[in-house]
Amino acid sequence: MTEKSPMQKRNERIWQTVSDIPQGNVASYGQIAAIAGIPRGARQVGYALRQLPRGHTLPWHRVITSSGRIAFAAGSRPYKEQVKRLKMEDVTVQGGKVDMRKYRWQPDLDELLWKPSAAWDQR
Repeated sequence: MTEKSPMQKRNERIWQTVSDIPQGNVASYGQIAAIAGIPRGARQVGYALRQLPRGHTLPWHRVITSSGRIAFAAGSRPYKEQVKRLKMEDVTVQGGKVDMRKYRWQPDLDELLWKPSAAWDQR
């Protein structure tokens, strides 16, 4: 059995954290990094999301910048896809921005500590 590299383990922690964001909520790259145990790792979250395997079901669209902005260039294909997916979850996007006061995921300590230990679904 081959052991996973530190990068693979880090990516899986990030993916698991992203999979925990409830529908209708968003989280920032930095918030995901902090919850995944990677302080000051916002860029690493972006990198991990770019490494997703084909056909994944991870709700990547729920991750945005700390200011509430969509990180993709306005009008680009990924930008349009993210806006579409957020709107399908009743998250309002205006001018490429989401109101973080209204939609930010704020897990409590119990949610973080006692969540079900289901592995991230890599379908």
